[in-house]
Amino acid sequence: MDEVFKALADGSRRRLLDSLNARNGQTLRELCAGLEMSRQSVSKHLAVLEAATLVTTVWRGREKLHYLNAAPINAVAERWIGQYDRRRVHALADLKRALEQEPMSKPEFVYTTYINTTPERLWRALTDPAFTSQYWGVVFESDWKPGSPMTWTVSGVTMADPEQVVLEADPYRRLSYTWHTFTPEFAKAHDVEQELYEKWAAEPRSKVSFDIEQQGEVVKLVVVHDGFEPGSAILEGVSGGWPPIFASLKTLLETGSPLPGGETGKADGAQAG
Repeated sequence: MDEVFKALADGSRRRLLDSLNARNGQTLRELCAGLEMSRQSVSKHLAVLEAATLVTTVWRGREKLHYLNAAPINAVAERWIGQYDRRRVHALADLKRALEQEPMSKPEFVYTTYINTTPERLWRALTDPAFTSQYWGVVFESDWKPGSPMTWTVSGVTMADPEQVVLEADPYRRLSYTWHTFTPEFAKAHDVEQELYEKWAAEPRSKVSFDIEQQGEVVKLVVVHDGFEPGSAILEGVSGGWPPIFASLKTLLETGSPLPGGETGKADGAQAG
């Protein structure tokens, strides 16, 4: 956590985080335009924020987009805010609440985490039902080849659809697939209200991508869930559901056991989107 505290100690870097919190997914040029700092200074501050995993970058063609990453802020808040005077850390608390409650302006979810494992084990954890059922409560059936169908089984409900497919599969490096189909059976199993279910079912199909990169003794996992329309109800669901899934995945790979809480609870969060 030392790098996180060091990064947050600088006012200019906090302003960059505020800018991304207000409008996520900005280019370097856009960030420079909103702040009275030189391009070189902004680049240096962004490098510090990225090293502390407070900022995640994603390439879109020739553009490098910057996203605020909630994971380290939530970790710091959970460990420290409850133990010390909130007045001393109100800025961090406010940012944590904003991350949890306010939808990001760009309609996609971006998350970065570092796991003490290997790319091979992480790939297996993302695709093998023996792993996914432990930390997620989901069972996949697929040969994990581009264009191949995927079957999802959650809480006893099996979902299959011609458009529910693997998009990319580069073992140990990158995996991408379309999100599951929302069925009446799924909504009933998860006590989803009819109005919300109809909103989910009416939205265009989204997709999720996992980028895996070995970095020294740990593996960097960058997750991008996109394809949403502005104001997406599904995006709201996955933004709250994915973080506990990844936390449980990380714990499973590093300790051999997922976080306590039960498979169904874990499944509900990320599958609400």
